[in-house]
Amino acid sequence: MKLETLLKNSLATALNPSVLELENESHGHNVPKHSETHFRLVIVSEHFDGLSRVKRHQLVYKAADDALKQGVHALAMQCFTESEWAESPARLTSPPCKGGMKKDPR
Repeated sequence: MKLETLLKNSLATALNPSVLELENESHGHNVPKHSETHFRLVIVSEHFDGLSRVKRHQLVYKAADDALKQGVHALAMQCFTESEWAESPARLTSPPCKGGMKKDPR
């Protein structure tokens, strides 16, 4: 199973989100073609109600544990409650890669 599929299924099962947008951003990084190492996530779930941003991220990391152990290098995420999403469904964009996985030529 593709990591993207595993990640998406794990999050959907654990958090029952009303919005789940998962984008593979690996193509913008110094990794082989068709890699699944860098992802951006927008997720909206009632499971986040009353939780701090840190606690929300912890829930996502727990749900995504299997996929993360299989080679995900980066997971940028935005976690919203239903009411936050209704007020402002803003999505952040990821910055361009600076070559962090390249070996230092020194």
